[in-house]
Amino acid sequence: MKKLILVMTLFTFIVAGCGQTNNANEPNTSGNVPGNEEVTLKVASLIAPMTEILDLVKPKLAEQGIKLEVVVLSDNVQPNTALAAKEVDANFFQHVPYMEEFNRNKETELVPVKSIYFANYGVYSKAYKSMDELPEGAVIAIANDISNVDRSLAMLAQHDIIKLQEKTGTYYTQADIIENPKNYKFEELDLLMLARMYDDADAVVMTPAYAKPLGLTPKSDALLTEGVENDFAITLVARKDNVDSESIQKLAEAMTSPEVREFLEKNYDETAIPAF
Repeated sequence: MKKLILVMTLFTFIVAGCGQTNNANEPNTSGNVPGNEEVTLKVASLIAPMTEILDLVKPKLAEQGIKLEVVVLSDNVQPNTALAAKEVDANFFQHVPYMEEFNRNKETELVPVKSIYFANYGVYSKAYKSMDELPEGAVIAIANDISNVDRSLAMLAQHDIIKLQEKTGTYYTQADIIENPKNYKFEELDLLMLARMYDDADAVVMTPAYAKPLGLTPKSDALLTEGVENDFAITLVARKDNVDSESIQKLAEAMTSPEVREFLEKNYDETAIPAF
């Protein structure tokens, strides 16, 4: 009798165990399948039209299960610092030479994803209508990070305002100026301070994004412009460890869509030329 009871008890446990196993293996019908969960993608940026482009692609990404969160920061160092620290997944504010210099200085592995638009450099002056009018010893304000020092000097050399020696390093610096006929003085300032120098310096070299709040555009107001044959397109940037992720690639696809091209051509035809 005791043996019979023991056999029946074991049978009950086995049946119960099988039932639990079958339930565990049943498909998840709640809709929370891991592959279909919404992904949050954080992208650091600074100003328009960068932030506007990101806002423009939000609905398209949402349709693909990606919630785009735009993190607006206040200077041109924080976006790379935040990306390297994995506080954000990507950033959108810089050109590749600037990114490469950050990598060299900080030993990080930031990588370009996609070039989005050219923000052409220009020389602007409140007091003078042409470069010929700038007086001897005029002060020209330029950005102080090494990649943009290079960019500013190269543009001025392109227009024969100065002459540079053959480049021996990665970037031009003021030490590479071998001819400066009018003895211009180049004052290096933080990129975000350039627009404020418009009232004080004889001329300022800056991108359209910083000229626009002053009511200035390259086509109408710049004494000189850079053109688009360069490596300075504003670029979506990620990290080496996430650049190939599906969400980053979908973001890049959305940012190079016909809708973004139309937006730039309609709203920023002089200042943000599509690079795709």
